[in-house]
Amino acid sequence: MKINYHGRKFRGTENTANGQVSGATVFTYSQSGSILQATYSGGSILQGQMLGVVHEDNRLSFLYHHIDSDGHLRNGYCRSIPELLPDGGIRLHEKWEWSYGGEGKGESVEEEF
Repeated sequence: MKINYHGRKFRGTENTANGQVSGATVFTYSQSGSILQATYSGGSILQGQMLGVVHEDNRLSFLYHHIDSDGHLRNGYCRSIPELLPDGGIRLHEKWEWSYGGEGKGESVEEEF
């Protein structure tokens, strides 16, 4: 089944210690063809944006950047694998890496609400 991410909202549910996404972070996705965009904010993130690609198997690859509550600019790269839930929602299992403003790699989970 091909997933269309347009108009879907996600909230962070799990993250490694070096990440900034939390349960207060809300992502709003839009999709046009295979191009994915999103805005996000909440918790320690004042404002963020994502730009990426939806692959044929529904995986996501995207770049992200945001300004945190300390006024720092941070960015990185993420790959996300969707899990279809029994209620029809989506859980995203993500592996990410900081490129600027943060250190290391991490894993997080976001769930549609």
